[in-house]
Amino acid sequence: MGTLVEIKKYISGHRLGLALFIANVTGAIVYVFASMASWAIPEERAAGIHTVTGEPFVWATRTFPIFICFGLLNLIWISRIRKLRDGYFLIVTATIWIIAMGIDFAHH
Repeated sequence: MGTLVEIKKYISGHRLGLALFIANVTGAIVYVFASMASWAIPEERAAGIHTVTGEPFVWATRTFPIFICFGLLNLIWISRIRKLRDGYFLIVTATIWIIAMGIDFAHH
């Protein structure tokens, strides 16, 4: 009977990890689309015009709350990890967020 309980905990733990992973992938996609409003316009950049007047404010109001919410969610997720194999989804999630931030920062 003890092994059945352990199996149920293992499966429920991975379901939670998978659900958090899917939520983070969705959040990273929303983050990239929300940050598009603050990206530099390619035509202006090609012409040598570098406007940064309101871009930080647009970024802060649109994307910073998304980043903070998922950052807090992931901190809670980190605190609940007990074994290394439970953190595989978290490692992939961190990679996805780094890629999303790289995409965002490459367009400023």
